[in-house]
Amino acid sequence: MTDLFHPNSMNFTPFLFFTGKGGVGKTSTACATAVTLADMGKRVLLVSTDPASNLQDVFEIELKNEPTAIPSVPNLFAANLDPETAAHAYKEKVVGPYRGKLPEAVIATMEEQLSGACTVEIAAFDEFSTLLTNKELTAQFDHILFDTAPTGHTLRLLQLPTAWSGFLDESTHGASCLGPLAGLDAKKTLYKESVEALSNPEKTTLLLVTRPDSSPLQEAARASKELREIGLKNQYLLVNGVMKDYVQGDEVSMALFTRQTRALDGIPVELKGLKTFEIPLVPFNIAGVQNIRKLFAFEQGESVQVEEKAALHIPSLKTLIEDLAESNKRVIFTMGKGGVGKTTVASAIAIGLAEKGQRVHLTTTDPAAHLEYVLHGEQGKITVSRIDPKAEVEKYQQEVISQAQDALDEEGLAYLEEDLRSPCTEEIAVFRAFADIVEKAKEEVVVIDTAPTGHTLLLLDAAQSYHKEIARSTGEVPQSVQNLLPRLRNPEETSVVIVTLAEATPVHEASRLQDDLKRADIEPKWWVINQSFYSTKTTDPLLRGRAMSEVQWIQEVQQKSNNHCVMIPWQSEDTVGYQKLKALTV
Repeated sequence: MTDLFHPNSMNFTPFLFFTGKGGVGKTSTACATAVTLADMGKRVLLVSTDPASNLQDVFEIELKNEPTAIPSVPNLFAANLDPETAAHAYKEKVVGPYRGKLPEAVIATMEEQLSGACTVEIAAFDEFSTLLTNKELTAQFDHILFDTAPTGHTLRLLQLPTAWSGFLDESTHGASCLGPLAGLDAKKTLYKESVEALSNPEKTTLLLVTRPDSSPLQEAARASKELREIGLKNQYLLVNGVMKDYVQGDEVSMALFTRQTRALDGIPVELKGLKTFEIPLVPFNIAGVQNIRKLFAFEQGESVQVEEKAALHIPSLKTLIEDLAESNKRVIFTMGKGGVGKTTVASAIAIGLAEKGQRVHLTTTDPAAHLEYVLHGEQGKITVSRIDPKAEVEKYQQEVISQAQDALDEEGLAYLEEDLRSPCTEEIAVFRAFADIVEKAKEEVVVIDTAPTGHTLLLLDAAQSYHKEIARSTGEVPQSVQNLLPRLRNPEETSVVIVTLAEATPVHEASRLQDDLKRADIEPKWWVINQSFYSTKTTDPLLRGRAMSEVQWIQEVQQKSNNHCVMIPWQSEDTVGYQKLKALTV
């Protein structure tokens, strides 16, 4: 039997890192742990390095990058490091010396290489490394908690000798994401000490936060394996939002309990050896110190008072599909963070358009390929293709490496190989495959599950300009990609649909995705709020409380989308097969 997570009964190391997919509850778990330890008389510093952090919303106080005392919790201090500001300063330090000396197209490429998520993570690592190794500061606290840990990719990159050599100042190998790590050499010792502290089980514990759902559990398994391989072996698994029982006769309550039980019974093998704790599902938002203190004390089954809120009227997916059909869109992307249901939404849109008589090509990167109609290849007016991200990435990596290997030594190739494991590399590789499909689909509407970020689009765009200015050893931008880029910017032809959940982190991250796309001159029109308890008829007080807690995020999506949003209710059964997907569209 899995233990409940109670920090007051645990012997923690000085440094605690919380990591996990967006929306699994990292921030709320880190906040509640920090408050519990402070209430025990420990001096605690809580630090967020997440660009989408809502730490100040949770504590209802303005935070900065210096430790700030939380008035309502003696012994607790918090800091909200802004990695995006740090990344901007870092980018300017690298690019600044070349302004006016290199062509504008080259400068644009350098800037875009340094605008991705990996660069922000490097900057975040820079920020918390200063805290981690500041002996004067760490001596003031019994525990320092970090909301968001670095990925294995970033840590591996920083451990490579090439990252600290002059090679990067001169290289034109075409880093897909991070670009040159110039300017970091002075901090080599600092980073080395930080990585050593992270790997020391007497100093650091890694808390992998997940939900009792297959997608977050798989993500936690990948992170656990990747971080364990580079020395971060002191790991706990925290399963957040677990239902301990259900309400008889409530279809939603019973289905959620069954789904969670099934997911936990099938927990990935990489996680089975970890000490695992559960945090129960609660009917309230984790905002304000009062609710933070209730998180670990809440017992399911206790009386729940649900504060009903004014009714919101959000249209169904049918409204979005009618708009896409009437406006004659030819290319439709679904976009959003992992786990929000992009594949389901893309599939439902494809079926909805096909039911209106349009010929549709649905292309997906869904690795599970569990949807029945995908396995059948073609149903009615839908043609289905699957892209294997792993195969596309390998093909792209080989192409770049083969063109660069004559100019690089062993260390240079090691750096390039690690750089090509970045998230942007996968986006570029998969987008190239998508572009080939769009090029061939002349008479069909093409629905694409997963769009590239604005950063990746700008990176590809800059690469085209770069080619015109200078010979460069990198993967070529195929003609199909060059053709698709301007089509993406044409709102008459293309629509990008943002998919989210009615929760804090998914909405914050979706908002950042929208801003990123606007930077690339792409204006998403529609948002889809997926898996909403608010639009179900559940009578379970626990789930009704969750439904009411969605209201503020639904209202924020209404505002962000200028009321161009639709909602899909939480589904009691897995949405697989043509008929179940069709039911979402009527």
